[in-house]
Amino acid sequence: MSSKDEKNLSQVIEKISKMDEPRRSVMQQVHDIIMTAEPTLKPRIWYGMPAYAKAASSPALVTLRNDERLNLAITEKPAFRPAGGVDGALMPAAWYFESVDEFTARRIAEIVHSVVD
Repeated sequence: MSSKDEKNLSQVIEKISKMDEPRRSVMQQVHDIIMTAEPTLKPRIWYGMPAYAKAASSPALVTLRNDERLNLAITEKPAFRPAGGVDGALMPAAWYFESVDEFTARRIAEIVHSVVD
């Protein structure tokens, strides 16, 4: 890991560590899920929030927000695909959550995989 990557990772960890509980623990869990699902992604702060990109200098693909609700979002940079099924041509781009159970963890990993492919 380059020194820039290490610095960016430290900034993401610091940003998460400054959040109030229980959100801090949930966001740390989601960060860990993202990094396990796609260890090649580079975490960094992007527009003031934790984000994950293919390279330190490339646009973020996934962001984490700590607003009214916790939010995992796909940025406009990856290719969007219609959801199909009952959602037809709608293209999901953001998911709100308050906690992470086993199903949610699997779904987050799937979402992260989908934007890296």
